[in-house]
Amino acid sequence: MTVKEALEQISAFENTYSALNHASGILYYDGDTVAPEGSVEIRALTLGELSRMSYELITSEKFIDALETLNENIDELSEIDKRKVKELYREYDNTRKIPMQEMIDFQIHLTESSAVWHKAKENNDFASFEPYLQKTFDTLKKFATYTDPEKDPYDVCLDKYERGLTKEKCDKFFNALREKLVPLIERIKNTNQIDDSVLHLNYPKSQQEKFTDYLVDVMDIDRKHFTVGETEHPFTINFTSKDVRITTHYYEDNLASSLYSVVHECGHALYELNSMPELFRTTLEGGVSMAIHESQSRFYENIIGRSRPFCELILPFLKNEFPEQLGDIDGDSFYRMINRSEPSLIRTEADELTYALHVMVRYELEKRMISGEICAKDLPSEWRRLYKEYLGVDVPDDKHGVLQDSHWSNANIGYFPSYALGSAYGAQMLNEMKKDIDVDAVIRSGKLTAINDWLREKIWKFGCLYDPTDLFNMVCGEFEPDVYVDYLEKKFTEVYKI
Repeated sequence: MTVKEALEQISAFENTYSALNHASGILYYDGDTVAPEGSVEIRALTLGELSRMSYELITSEKFIDALETLNENIDELSEIDKRKVKELYREYDNTRKIPMQEMIDFQIHLTESSAVWHKAKENNDFASFEPYLQKTFDTLKKFATYTDPEKDPYDVCLDKYERGLTKEKCDKFFNALREKLVPLIERIKNTNQIDDSVLHLNYPKSQQEKFTDYLVDVMDIDRKHFTVGETEHPFTINFTSKDVRITTHYYEDNLASSLYSVVHECGHALYELNSMPELFRTTLEGGVSMAIHESQSRFYENIIGRSRPFCELILPFLKNEFPEQLGDIDGDSFYRMINRSEPSLIRTEADELTYALHVMVRYELEKRMISGEICAKDLPSEWRRLYKEYLGVDVPDDKHGVLQDSHWSNANIGYFPSYALGSAYGAQMLNEMKKDIDVDAVIRSGKLTAINDWLREKIWKFGCLYDPTDLFNMVCGEFEPDVYVDYLEKKFTEVYKI
């Protein structure tokens, strides 16, 4: 096989692989948004069949021959093709080590698991979900031993979402955060708390939907390739840079919930929508890792979305839509309400300061589940214990506790640390951005276009062309967690005037 023929073969593979992933993604999105309850079984079988087709495609003799030909002639390839070969071989190598039928069975299991989780959360019924969750952890642990038997299984899980991330690195990072942030959280506990009760008055869903449209306009997202749906747990799903969808959940007694879910998920969407055209429908299209991805979503949600200029920008729209609720609220009061810090139950609604503690709870439980120290039946009690220890809050039930996140139902185990790491990345990105543009002035203009342009040139357009650590270093230099801590200390001492 010539190099030209091999490249053509790889291109054909990517077209088919992309189509299969697109079809699987549509079924997943449909199942989490509008599919009827009774469709679970057929969706599971269809997704299992699509999984089989993907497995056979990536382990096919033609595909492997093409990869080997390109590996042997790597110096003749462009930078993009070299990276493709490396990433495709990595995917092939990880796939071939897992027996195909086990992969198919697991895909069917996950479709059922997701459906069971939705009902379990609604009914506060962890017992119904427990066997599915135990099977998910057991299967992932087994798969980890298939793909890299010499490595700690949880390190394999972490590496899937952030290449090179390990328990050792996570422990060091979280210990540094805990050492600096817990004393600040304690200082705030001893001050007069900010009254944000007006944010929990009645905010009709129909008007919140209009506010969502306004936020999408402010964030300057191309609606031809983007849409907003509703689900129990907000998420973003990307099919290609031409089709990205986010979801939110509206609570009529919590204005900030959907507001920041939308801004967060729009951050993910912007990243996915802006890969360079050369990467379209290739293995290199889209975000390179979950920590880099969360650096974008958490950047928009917190660093931009909870900034004083952003709060002042959106308040007039909100006062116009909700005059009875917010008519007497001024910009400074609204900003301080939005940044109220208090240990709480729900991760997705946690304030910027205490958020990392929510992630630490999940990280500790995942480690212990994978090691076999605890089983799924232990999770509710351990969740309650850690929430009391880390955040000082009592968990009233499993719906507001161990069942609150969708991640485990979808086997996204090893993902949670990316939220905290991404938050820390965002603080360094802000420092670099400020060297080139007046961030506050851009926000006050009413359109985040210039911020988007900066991130597109520095991060988004590259897709998966570089490893996450290399990409971060290109933009910010070496990672420094203290930058994040300094950002939080400066912000919250000002918010609370301490």
